[in-house]
Amino acid sequence: MTKKQAYTIRVAFIVALGGFLMGFDASVISGVVNFIVTDFDLTEVELGWAVSSLTLTSTLAMMTAGPLSDKYGRKALLQIAAVLYAISAVASALAPNFTILVIARMLGGFGVGASLILAPMYIAEIAPPQMRGRMVSFNQLNIVIGLSTAFFSNYMVLKLGQSEAPWAVALQFDTYNWRWMLGLETLPAIVYFLGMFLVPRSPRWQVMKGMEEQAKVTFHKVVSPEETEQQIKDIKKSLQSDNGEKAQFKDLFKPAMKLVLTIGVVVAVLQQIVGINAVFFYSPMIFEQTGIGTDASFVQAIIVGLTNLVFTILAILFIDKLGRKPLLTFGMAGMALAMFLLAYGFNTATYTLTETSVQNIENLDVTALQPTLGQTFESDLQFKSAIQDALGESEAKKLQSQLISASISMNPYLILIGIIGFVASFAISIGPVMWVLFSELFPLKLKGIAISFAGLINSGVSFLVQLIFPVELATLGSSLTFLLYGLFALAGFIFVIIVIPETKGKSLEELEEVLVK
Repeated sequence: MTKKQAYTIRVAFIVALGGFLMGFDASVISGVVNFIVTDFDLTEVELGWAVSSLTLTSTLAMMTAGPLSDKYGRKALLQIAAVLYAISAVASALAPNFTILVIARMLGGFGVGASLILAPMYIAEIAPPQMRGRMVSFNQLNIVIGLSTAFFSNYMVLKLGQSEAPWAVALQFDTYNWRWMLGLETLPAIVYFLGMFLVPRSPRWQVMKGMEEQAKVTFHKVVSPEETEQQIKDIKKSLQSDNGEKAQFKDLFKPAMKLVLTIGVVVAVLQQIVGINAVFFYSPMIFEQTGIGTDASFVQAIIVGLTNLVFTILAILFIDKLGRKPLLTFGMAGMALAMFLLAYGFNTATYTLTETSVQNIENLDVTALQPTLGQTFESDLQFKSAIQDALGESEAKKLQSQLISASISMNPYLILIGIIGFVASFAISIGPVMWVLFSELFPLKLKGIAISFAGLINSGVSFLVQLIFPVELATLGSSLTFLLYGLFALAGFIFVIIVIPETKGKSLEELEEVLVK
């Protein structure tokens, strides 16, 4: 490894820590949901808001983060994002009610929106073409490390709450378990803020602002002097071809942008509509639907996070060797098959409560439940409706996990295999590849606006998926919900094969010349 390569990797890794915070902030809520449902007595819609509120404001942030970064710089906006992450973590942990919790999560969403699009943009603008795919994928790697860390820290807080160690008791991990889960994010947010002082400004942004000499200094650290001159020449040529006109949103819809905009929008929708954030943000809840219990559901969520991490690393290793399109093709097919397996697994489940199976459930009014004992229910919808009629909605929510464990007959490993297969397929394909494509497809002048627009759509779809997932489970049932996600993945597979071009190994300026007619 050369000195220049080592420098590029170090800078990319620091900037991509924004992805770690995004992943942690987004998925830490997965361990919180069951606790806040009972603490704040939430409905399905309120639970959806608690989870998706962060994504709503991240969607709004994406409308402005790109243009603001064009004005003030990628680095400055990323440091502001780090501050927002820290404030949100503290406020969420101390939230006295549902409303304050949602507001605190929404504040963090502004940091998520900024870091989600600016980190890969910055990395693409500083990395040499032969390293760009892997370097931009660092951001997705850090997102999944953040996801995995959140799953693990949630489980550790849960176990500390059950510990009798004096220090754990003193810190009240049992009473304030979900508050500790949310508050731990403050530490990496501070690290990210300080780390950003160690990276330079984007050299392409410097050229855009007329700071050519500063750009040369930055480029010299990552490429040879000859390549530096060529890179700056290509950037200036690209900017001059726009006749000095300031980029406007309406420019995205010019005929020349039709192909890249279509690809960007469809890929942005596909990455979320297949249900990835429903799996990540509600994974303990999903696993509890199989009857394995709370502790085991947290453990399986950790397995999901580690799977995501391993296959994201594989994507980074192969993205510049195999190319973007082969990974997308394999991944979309795998996600479709995995979701169909989940739909089949939940469709085969039956639910039967007996006197024996419920006798160890604490605080259960067995007399009220008597009409349901001995009955076999063919779907989760029928079963949940029956126990709500017998116990009342509030009491049924509190005991739902234990009652499912006591009644269900299915193969929970089928569900685990399906979710692991789905996450693995996502992590090696559209998870990291989407951001690489975003950083490559759009011309320099429109890059900030275009990535903001595509990111806005991506985040908007993510918000809707998170918001309605609890409602889908309550109205459609687990089997039909996952079947729908599988059909979306199948449609994505067809689109990838027919429309998406290969972009590996080409400079950003070469891609602009080929794709933007």
